Amino acid sequence: MKKNIYDVAKDMKLSPGTISKILNNKGNVSQKTRDRVLKYVKEIGFAPDSSARILKSKRSSTLGIVFSDIAEFGLEHPFFSAVLQSFKNYVEKLGYEIVFIVNRIGTHELSYLKWCLVKKVDGVLIVSGNINKPNIIELVNSRFPTISTDITMDNLFSVYSDDQMGVKLGLDYAYKIGLRKFSCITGPLTSRAYAERFSAYQNGLKDYHMEFDDNYFAESPTYGYTGGYNATKKLLEKAPTPPDFVFALSDEIAFGVIRCLEDNGLKVPEDVSVIGYDDVYFAKRYTPALTTIKQYKEDIGETAAKRLLEIIDGKEPKDQVELIPVSLVIRDSTKKI
Repeated sequence: MKKNIYDVAKDMKLSPGTISKILNNKGNVSQKTRDRVLKYVKEIGFAPDSSARILKSKRSSTLGIVFSDIAEFGLEHPFFSAVLQSFKNYVEKLGYEIVFIVNRIGTHELSYLKWCLVKKVDGVLIVSGNINKPNIIELVNSRFPTISTDITMDNLFSVYSDDQMGVKLGLDYAYKIGLRKFSCITGPLTSRAYAERFSAYQNGLKDYHMEFDDNYFAESPTYGYTGGYNATKKLLEKAPTPPDFVFALSDEIAFGVIRCLEDNGLKVPEDVSVIGYDDVYFAKRYTPALTTIKQYKEDIGETAAKRLLEIIDGKEPKDQVELIPVSLVIRDSTKKI
């Protein structure tokens, strides 16, 4: 028979209040008593009754995660997985659990909002999602506190990298090392991040008295290596002459860009310099090691966690969008002319 907190208190000859303090690491309880109780609950596999906590505090200490996989890259994507891990590490230290909010479990199909009601979550992190989906709109407009590290909507607070700053850093460096024939490969422009970076690229060219030329631009239909490879192939086919610089708006795309350039007889960086965006783990291990714009994924995840908990406590953030600074990491895929 499963024991409850009152059974544990009786077994230990202590009050339920003392057991609660020990399990929640609170109150003035001697270390000897604390160690004795923790050893016992571990031996019997005791877990506090979450429903009792919910009734008492009107909170579940549970946070929902929405990962609407619009790009079909899964949780293994190095950027989103790092953001989520940082968020998870922060909230778990404060005693929160996380659960994934999905459309379907087995034969049961519910909206995100209904799953949040079932799970009794205190708030929700939208790691990625489509702002046009009724599921997302319904959740954001509900009573549940929400925050995102990817999208922007009315009634939604967001935390993500300063993409204007990132693109400017890349363009400034390319111009500084003597590159003049700029080109750009972006991911799907339905993505908020790619759309903002591409807009910053177009506007940034004006600082160097350059005009945007569609012959030196290609959009990848996907977020990864293959899309980057195919988009570069398309660009090389329509460009009058090869560029001397490609700004790939993600590292995963940049890896495909580099390989396609080399397969078409162009050396990186001797003929063409390439700058990526993200600084994923593999960027410094690729050949050539990738010059890139570093996003501070851990800072994004932790800041999102802090702001979500503040919203849950009734304190709204100052700004609807909080931008996290980025930096330029110079490696082997760029060369001064």
